[in-house]
Amino acid sequence: MKLYRRPGRELTETGSFRSFLHCWFCPHAGAQYEYILVDKRGENKNVGLIQLNRPKALNALCDGLMKEMGQALDGFETDGDIGAIVITGSDRAFAAGADIKEMQNRTFQECYGGNFLAHWNRVSTVKKPVIAAVNGFALGGGCELAMMCDIIYAGEKAQFGQPEILLGTIPGAGGTQRLTHAVGKSLAMEMVLTGDRINAQEAKQSGLVSKVYPVDQVVPEAVKCGEKIAANSKLVSAMAKEAVNAAFELTLAEGSRLEKRLFHATFATDDRREGMTAFVEKRKASFQDK
Repeated sequence: MKLYRRPGRELTETGSFRSFLHCWFCPHAGAQYEYILVDKRGENKNVGLIQLNRPKALNALCDGLMKEMGQALDGFETDGDIGAIVITGSDRAFAAGADIKEMQNRTFQECYGGNFLAHWNRVSTVKKPVIAAVNGFALGGGCELAMMCDIIYAGEKAQFGQPEILLGTIPGAGGTQRLTHAVGKSLAMEMVLTGDRINAQEAKQSGLVSKVYPVDQVVPEAVKCGEKIAANSKLVSAMAKEAVNAAFELTLAEGSRLEKRLFHATFATDDRREGMTAFVEKRKASFQDK
């Protein structure tokens, strides 16, 4: 059995490589994944990588995939070595949407009674920073998944959209809410009501995407960003993430009070003391996540 990766590209599998990779890299010992690949990246292996792996379906988000995603995120969340997480797809598609064949025959009673899609929100509740590395299509649920992440890096050929209206429905995993916060009412309304897509540069100009890179550099650059984040205090990074996310839900006065409480809380940590001491002593800080 030969193991290999294409440098700077998505994980490649052959023969029994998938089962080996799942057992070896999965944060849960012995876990078997059908729809995702899990790895640790970075010089210090401190960045978790989750790659969607349904190539024939353009990484359409079926319920099984999202459950596996939650399991992998749970593993990285409890892994003390991991300081950030990258979620990616393939060069052709980050995720082309939810699995319509799986949804087609569902009834209102099933959706409402079972709270359909409720567990898809797991990405947005992870305490550790999550970076989406998007190439190709990020449509419908794929766009929603990217927006659940904290940072989005896009390849030059990436396309974002919420085309649910063309299927006689609307976004159901946060699309109308997160897109509006990210790009403003007018563009969000246009995208949701027409199903039209925007390209990577338009996404960056509108504030949906942080940076745009050539296709083969998106994942490596996302990992580099993850390494920068992982070099800081994981405890304080979680506080910073909580404070920024609060800006979308609280008034300015309420958000400022939360920020101040979290700022004060950092003074109870060893890492805040180490960080300021290292600055005064003109040396690099050595954080212990305490």
